[in-house]
Amino acid sequence: MIPVNKPRLDGNERKYLMECMDSGWISSEGPFVKRFEQGYGARLGRRHAITVNSGTAALEAAVLALDLKAGDEVIVPAFTIICCASAITRAGATPVLVDCDPLTWNMDVEQVRARITPRTRAIMAVHVYGLPVDMDPLFELARQHGLRVVEDAAEAIGLKYKDRECGSMGDVSCFSFYANKHITTGEGGMILTSDDKIAERCARYRNLCFVPPRRFVHEELGWNYRMCNIQAALGLAQLEKLDQTIAIKRRMGELYQELLRGVAGLHLPLDRTPWANNGYWVFGVVLSDDVPFDAAQAADRLAAKGVQTRPFFWPLHEQPVLRKMGLFKGEHYPVSERLARRGFYLPCGLGLSEHELRFSAAALKEILV
Repeated sequence: MIPVNKPRLDGNERKYLMECMDSGWISSEGPFVKRFEQGYGARLGRRHAITVNSGTAALEAAVLALDLKAGDEVIVPAFTIICCASAITRAGATPVLVDCDPLTWNMDVEQVRARITPRTRAIMAVHVYGLPVDMDPLFELARQHGLRVVEDAAEAIGLKYKDRECGSMGDVSCFSFYANKHITTGEGGMILTSDDKIAERCARYRNLCFVPPRRFVHEELGWNYRMCNIQAALGLAQLEKLDQTIAIKRRMGELYQELLRGVAGLHLPLDRTPWANNGYWVFGVVLSDDVPFDAAQAADRLAAKGVQTRPFFWPLHEQPVLRKMGLFKGEHYPVSERLARRGFYLPCGLGLSEHELRFSAAALKEILV
């Protein structure tokens, strides 16, 4: 079976991990945590970088740091992973959805404009599958209405929107370093911001809200969201070769484009937009309506040929747990609904060979005949 992801650990990962072992610094107090934070913060020109133990933790701490109140609203795409909505609801606020653009798969900016109300406090911009959101119109809306922008750059690490790196733009930006990301720490995440107050709050929340003068006396409840030194050692080694990683992923995406261009029944991702090149975090495809099976059936057919795939996101408004909370009653977002049912992505991990990509593309062609 060709796996959907295979990480690439051919830099200083082993060397740095052995430093952790030899020194005994394996907890969050170890030196690699600061080195990783400082290195990534400097690359993106941010004053503050706060490591956490997952991208979900990054979103939850970042949204909570905005000091939202019950009834406050945060606009978020319907087509995204559930932790975007859970971060908002756990902060006591209400997620308000917009559909995505059928070509970029990112949030439709014009729909954002229509969903702003007097209760709106923030916009969560999620860069989807390696193609950045068109950020300038969102920032203009945020400026006009006094809104915060939370930038979820988990799927766009190292990519650029115009001349700005993704994750360098929001009032607060969040990253995931899961095993399939452009930088991986196995599990892990980071929050970047240049806002001193947001940074201070995020740092407190990730560390059980320990504050001076008495360490074990707490005025607020936080979490243990700390990243350990071993994870940060991996992250620093990955950061050192990030530009090389982006070039590899770009070549992988271009190869799939070459192999699958013009195949009947298949819609390929955009290679570029006026504001960004696709970084191909994953290579997603969408089945045409005339294909007599859906993405789940396509996954079964490809698995039978030895090719693993992953489905696209299931829309937030169709998530049972969110519906049980009384959210999104009667709402429909047709583009997101179609992508969820007709979209999936192919093997695209950094450690995969060209032969494995070619085999995967050939298998996809075969099931479409």
